[in-house]
Amino acid sequence: MNTPKNALREITEDADYAVTLSDGTRLSARVWKPADAGDDPVPAILEFLPYRKRDGTCARDALTHPYFAKRGYACLRVDMRGNGDSHGLMEDEYSQQELDDAVEVINHFAAQDWCNGSVGMMGISWGGFNSLQVAAMTPPALKAIITLCSTVDRFADDIHYKGGCLLNENLGWGATMWSYSSRAPDPALRPDWREMWMDRMENEPFLPSKWLRHQTRDDYWKHGSVCENYDTIKAKVLAVGGWGDAYKNAVPQIVDNIPGSKGIVGPWVHKYPHFAVPEPRIGFLQEALRWWDKWLKGIETGVEDDPDYRAYIMDGVRPQTWYTDRIGHWVGMETGTTDRPPSEDNTWRHWHFEADKLRHTPQNSKGDLLVDTPISSPQDCGADAGEYCAIWLGPEMPGDQRRDDSKGGTWTSEPLDAPFEILGAAQVGLAFQMDEPRGQLAVRLNHVHPDGAKTRITYGVLNLENAGADQVYADPDTPAPENFRVNIKLDHIGYTVPAGHRICISVSTAYWPLIWPAAQKFPLTITGGILAAPLPIPAKGVTPFAPPEAEAAWQTETIREGSNSRKQETDLNTGFVHLRIVDDFGKIRDLDHGLINGSIARETWSIHPDDPLSARGACHWSDEIERDDIRLRTETRCEMWSDVENFYLSAKLEAYENDALIYEREITDQIARNGI
Repeated sequence: MNTPKNALREITEDADYAVTLSDGTRLSARVWKPADAGDDPVPAILEFLPYRKRDGTCARDALTHPYFAKRGYACLRVDMRGNGDSHGLMEDEYSQQELDDAVEVINHFAAQDWCNGSVGMMGISWGGFNSLQVAAMTPPALKAIITLCSTVDRFADDIHYKGGCLLNENLGWGATMWSYSSRAPDPALRPDWREMWMDRMENEPFLPSKWLRHQTRDDYWKHGSVCENYDTIKAKVLAVGGWGDAYKNAVPQIVDNIPGSKGIVGPWVHKYPHFAVPEPRIGFLQEALRWWDKWLKGIETGVEDDPDYRAYIMDGVRPQTWYTDRIGHWVGMETGTTDRPPSEDNTWRHWHFEADKLRHTPQNSKGDLLVDTPISSPQDCGADAGEYCAIWLGPEMPGDQRRDDSKGGTWTSEPLDAPFEILGAAQVGLAFQMDEPRGQLAVRLNHVHPDGAKTRITYGVLNLENAGADQVYADPDTPAPENFRVNIKLDHIGYTVPAGHRICISVSTAYWPLIWPAAQKFPLTITGGILAAPLPIPAKGVTPFAPPEAEAAWQTETIREGSNSRKQETDLNTGFVHLRIVDDFGKIRDLDHGLINGSIARETWSIHPDDPLSARGACHWSDEIERDDIRLRTETRCEMWSDVENFYLSAKLEAYENDALIYEREITDQIARNGI
């Protein structure tokens, strides 16, 4: 039987399809597929996650997977072992067990009589990461992937150690997984749900302890970092990202290093582009369908003729902690131009530091080293950095940078005589003096408005002690034991600064609460610097994206409305500065199967401006699920603090059934600092 081209097919859904692995573990899958797939087999598209298909990713699943199923695909949303409605226990993120399981799942679905043997894999964040990592294992059935908001480098460009600095997201997202993976399966699906739940809670790892035991880029982080060997990826890769997301660098890196890959980067935060913010959204499902049709069905859709890299260049706007839309324009670029190093040609612009100014200079000019700027930032510098990864749709974006800039060194240009477009990864070279390279540097490129307001364009952070010799080295121009140079690559960005506005570079030795502080203050003196900023090199026009399409929204009843709160407080008695975050995700009932779920996440980050050892982070999640007369709740808490020699962690898990405490577990840990 051959279905007519473009005809939508009737689909069926299986909410609890069983995939039994070779070790006997039963994974639970939600499967959408054409009703006639047994007579007219279709390719399969896998999304493999720990985020609970029954009550976690339902909203985005409803918009996405039925769309592909109606157009001739079997869509498979599988809970990883130890999560949601799947049996087994989870060891870690991106463990070899996880990746092996995914390959087994791919092989299982490729062998079904309703599958034509071709499989794609897709996902955002965790699912985008493991799509790349599974592709690097080259299972024969896996022909193509779509990876969104992901990374190619688990150490330097994930939630752990950006620039060798310890990100506080290491604790924050660890707390999220402490919450997600300790939740019970849906009692309606598993007669042994209580046994599964207890086993899960008893064995669940507290992931921040694992991650904090690897403070340098060792084999633990090389595992799953596809940048170690891009050549292992044979599947066709479409990579998608957003300038409002934490993972801004992977798309250009993939496009430049994996032959045949394509990339799209818009203005979005950590969301799928057909419902992401800030707008404009795009017809992502149509773009994905073009990708799948070409590489899983062999239909000519023109994807090979698309620009290798389609990037959105945002117009410069005033600083806000949240944006609903970003005006800008799309450009198309080709492989080799997206992640290029600085050059002396006219595709880069250069500025040198002079006193407190940025002076636009010819490409070959070194500028005059007229800078003598001591920096010893208070520990609360970074209060306006925003969230490392904007995801919960609260006030998470960087605010006005003037307060942070006042706590370090700043070099500002004259008003620009023409609009300045940047597309790519700017680099900042600094000459500095200190006894030995230790501590941290945070470098920001900011847009300065005529009234002095400052919008952060992009940034980078670096741990001087653990940086490699290609980043920190003795100054060859002024050889002396205390003179050094450092190269800091800022995150990729697409941004236009209007004519008449200015840009500035700001440097600080702290960036709290985005990164954990060094064990003590390490002041330094900046003696010179240079900014190299890449210009776009458009090579192809970009065909306008279609408006977003999607399937019907998830049908729910609201029991408690959600809300987001982010408050900064200074205790005038103690001098401590606190950031208090509350993300209430609300409480809802699924109108299809009736499960009720609700969550509240809370974070507190505290520090004294004069004392790096005063830093403390605390997280607390409350999670509920209800089914008929069963009410289940978990309370998960964790904290982190440090002294000169060690990090200290504590975590607690409590479980309640019908408000009675039925399980509790506490963890304490001490981990030596290693150059952090």
